Amino acid sequence: MIMEKLGKILIVDDNEDVLFALNLLLEPYAEKIKVSTGPERLEYFMTTFQPDIVLLDMNFSRDVVSGQEGFDCLKQILHIDPQAVVIFMTAYSDTDKAVRAIKAGATDFIPKPWEKEKLLATLSSGMKLRRSQREVNLLKEQVEVLSDGTADERIIGESDAMRAIFDTVEKLRDTDANILILGENGTGKDVIARLLYRHSPRSGKPFVTIDLGSIPEQLFESELFGYEKGAFTDARKAKAGRMEVATGGTLFLDEIGNLSLPMQAKLLTAIEKRQISRLGSTQSTPIDVRLICATNADIRRMVEEERFRQDLLYRINTIELHIPPLRERGNDILLLADHFLQRYARKYQKEMRGLTREAKNKLLKYAWPGNVRELQHTMERAVILGDGSLLRPENFVFQASPTQRPRKEEKEVLNLEQLERQAVERAMRLSEGNMTKAAEYLGITRFALYRKIEKLGL
Repeated sequence: MIMEKLGKILIVDDNEDVLFALNLLLEPYAEKIKVSTGPERLEYFMTTFQPDIVLLDMNFSRDVVSGQEGFDCLKQILHIDPQAVVIFMTAYSDTDKAVRAIKAGATDFIPKPWEKEKLLATLSSGMKLRRSQREVNLLKEQVEVLSDGTADERIIGESDAMRAIFDTVEKLRDTDANILILGENGTGKDVIARLLYRHSPRSGKPFVTIDLGSIPEQLFESELFGYEKGAFTDARKAKAGRMEVATGGTLFLDEIGNLSLPMQAKLLTAIEKRQISRLGSTQSTPIDVRLICATNADIRRMVEEERFRQDLLYRINTIELHIPPLRERGNDILLLADHFLQRYARKYQKEMRGLTREAKNKLLKYAWPGNVRELQHTMERAVILGDGSLLRPENFVFQASPTQRPRKEEKEVLNLEQLERQAVERAMRLSEGNMTKAAEYLGITRFALYRKIEKLGL
């Protein structure tokens, strides 16, 4: 008894009565059936229909019993799809032809006239093989993608801002909610994404990353959705997209703010329908992914300016995480500096134990416009060029930044109302809109904060 659909079946036979009978017999069990009276349109059907099983007659010319025509067709099919499931049919069955067919790449062999139950059983076995091939191919794609990934970074931080991040991650431990991570370049959004993944129900399943800031617009669709062989000039073989590879696991879309409006529309459709179609294919593939997205852009301003779809934003930001810049993390700067010092001292075989007090003060006073990434590169450079057991202030040379060297007019802002406005706005940003926290940052009551917001028109 066939319990599930057999998939798409292509039947190739020069006898129209055979085609009619097989079509009638298999129609209740198959997803879709195509028939052909000869091998002339094989390439067309293999590339457009993309059958799961090919039922192939061994002889197409009257009085020809050698089966050579069938073997020639088999060769053509396997050239197009090396993993094709091909089942031979012939009225001139014998052991020698069956063995030769299997050796040539056929999956099985059935005689004419066929027995219904045996035919269905053979097709069912062929379909199971086809599904297994797909699973293996997908696993290979997953291994390939995952092998390109970087090792998980340690997350270092004891500041209040980072403790709040860790608390939120812990609250999300048992959820599959889509997450949007916001923060400046270099704050470690990718590291937080991996932390969310490790503390989720999908931990141990695929974690697949796409850096939308580094992928050309024209390649995004093929990277995300995959493609079939021949979909474009360089598509020499079929390839699963990142969304398909991530099925069952987590897909991390880094710098999603770089995505164009047409690509936003396609991503939204995939999320809503929970299925994708590879380029060059008419067949839909179901997907099951948890989305984690990140951007350094002002995403809401982009929505206001109609550069980012509001409906897509609603889909990806069930929960928002705001990663603080390094300059707002206080002593975390020194913790991270020590971590990177130890790493690069081992890497470059240097006997370095730490930093002088003056060097620490210099690191604390710097604004770190490039955030953790800049600190990492700074420490690596200092270790490479430094001598002795301790790093000194002169080992660190910083570029002037807007935060360090404000414009003349900014230095001269002494108006109390302006200063008050800046303080309130910054407190609201740090608290992520939480009025109680913002009031605590400012050292005033929540009622006083409400009055100031009303007075300042915020």
